[in-house]
Amino acid sequence: MIKLNIATYNIHKGFSRFNRRMVMHELRDRLRELNADIVFLQEVQGENIRNVQRNKHYPVMPHHEFLADQIWPYHAYGKNAVYTNGHHGNAVLSRYPISQWENLDISTHRFESRGLLHCEIDVSAANGLTKPALLHCFCVHLGLFKKGRKQQFGAVVARIKKVVPPDSPLIIAGDFNDWDNNASRLLEQELQLYEAFEVSQGKPARSYPVEMPILRLDRIYVRGLSIHSAQVHAHHPWNKISDHAALSATLLV
Repeated sequence: MIKLNIATYNIHKGFSRFNRRMVMHELRDRLRELNADIVFLQEVQGENIRNVQRNKHYPVMPHHEFLADQIWPYHAYGKNAVYTNGHHGNAVLSRYPISQWENLDISTHRFESRGLLHCEIDVSAANGLTKPALLHCFCVHLGLFKKGRKQQFGAVVARIKKVVPPDSPLIIAGDFNDWDNNASRLLEQELQLYEAFEVSQGKPARSYPVEMPILRLDRIYVRGLSIHSAQVHAHHPWNKISDHAALSATLLV
């Protein structure tokens, strides 16, 4: 049995709360401090021509490539929202090979573009195995409206039941925008998933707004893995980067 460190973070398109500062360089430094094997990211800017022109030090390359540099050799980006100056979506960064990935459009109306990024990650190197050992990882950022989220939960459940064997280890992480915590009941009933902070601390973590977290919006759900520990990163300097706190967890594979 080995430890697998993971993290999830809504990076607010590389700007601090209220878009006061571009924080990509600070963000990269903070993420590296977590020593995560797999990172689930939301609001990742794949391209933004205007930001590059306006900010001297704004990365020219996509955010996920800039953040992954030299630490996470494998990464996948799911383009969700497309507009005149660029696009953004979800991303997964990994120390272990991503054998395949797919991004599904789970938008429920034209005002919110939402995606489900599914990666199959071969963690055999972590286990010292000679044969592939696949971990299914889903990165999500669900909608702001309850009716739309209900449909999106249905799409997530349907996708997992269709493509993930019931005995395969599984992680779903991201920004659920789940104000009243319907996700835990549904995902436990339908998929036997358990939330890392509920298991270790009794309730999902308070993660928003980062300066005084009240709402439990960000989650880490797992199946087929044991939860060793879970931590919220909302203190300084994390409270000067995004409008969300970062979450991390150590899992036993």
